[in-house]
Parts: sequence; structure tokens; C-alpha cells
Amino acid sequence: MTLNSIFQFLVPKDKKFFPLFEEASANLILLAETLHEAVNAPKEEREEYFKKITDLEVTIEEITHKTHLELSRNFITPFDREDIHMLIKSIDNVADFMQGAASRMRLYQVEKITKSIRKLTEINLEACQLIGVGIKELKVMNNKAIKETCKRINKLESKADDVFDKAVADIFENETDAKNIIKYKEVLSALESASDKCKSVSNVMEQISVKHS
Repeated sequence: MTLNSIFQFLVPKDKKFFPLFEEASANLILLAETLHEAVNAPKEEREEYFKKITDLEVTIEEITHKTHLELSRNFITPFDREDIHMLIKSIDNVADFMQGAASRMRLYQVEKITKSIRKLTEINLEACQLIGVGIKELKVMNNKAIKETCKRINKLESKADDVFDKAVADIFENETDAKNIIKYKEVLSALESASDKCKSVSNVMEQISVKHS
């Protein structure tokens, strides 16, 4: 048994931070599901989805705040304090950009939802679901499973980059209305940024895993 394993055995089971991580990731998945449903719904039905997305993003912000409060109150943590901060913050960042995409669709009154927008919300949903898996594996420090989960998230981020690049090229080639070019590029950029932030979550999880391997 390594020194790190002995230390982990002696440290009391975490009852503060992992419930917060799990709550944040569960709400993140629900937000991603709601966004994907929104872009597949008729225009007149999207408003309710957008309101729900805003509420979920606020909930995740509140969980992030609670996590930071717990960091100030607790001396013993399941892993490095800076990693706890980075993990919850990176989850919050994913929520911010997905909510940002929804907000742009709402404010710019985007009527036609393109295949690329639907594809990016689908990719982000899958990545958020994998974040939920990764959090569960992090709780038991299953390093092999964490590595595989992070690898899958990183592949999805590369896929999102390809979808984004092709979508932007298509807009500039085929769209003649300057306003529509701006609208669609803003929405696509927010969705692509959300996938980047999913990769950031995976990087933090993998970093924690390596430290505890």
C-alpha cells in the first residue's frame, strides 16, 4: 500500500464536497438536456425551455458558491483545495456558455435552428453526461475509468470543433444577410465554447486522478 493510499484510508469519508459535485453535475446534465430539447422544439415552445435553462444555471452558480464556502470552513478536504475550486468552477463555466447560447437564441430571435446547432447541443449533452460519470468515478478514485471518461470527453471536444468550423464556413458561403451571419456565429461560438469548457472539466478530473494514482 502506497503512502498516498494509506493517507486516503485515514482521511474521513467526504460528506461535504462530493454531494456538491454530484448535485452540480446532475443539474449540468439537466441543463444540457433542456437546451437540446429547446433546439428541437417549435419556436413558440422554446421560451419555457429557455427559462428553465436560466434557472438551472442560477442553481449551479449557487452550488459553486456553497462549495467555496465549504472550502473556507473545512480543513480536511478529499483532495487539494485548488483542485476543488478548479473542478466546481469548470463545471460552472460549462453551464455559463450553454446558458449563453440559449440567451443568444432568445435575444436574437433565432427562428431557424440549423443542423449544426442541434449537433453541437447533442455533443455537449453527451460530454455533460460523461462529466457526471467522471464525478462518480472520482469519488471512488477509479483512475482507469476516469482516464477513459476524460479521453471520450476530449474526443467530443474535437468533434465539436469540426462541426463549428464547417458550420461557420457554410454561413459565410451561403448566408447573404449580415444580421443572420452575426446571429448564427454568436450561437455557434457559445456552443463550441461550452464544449471547450467540458474539456477543461476533464483536464481537472484527470489531473486529480494522476495526483492520487
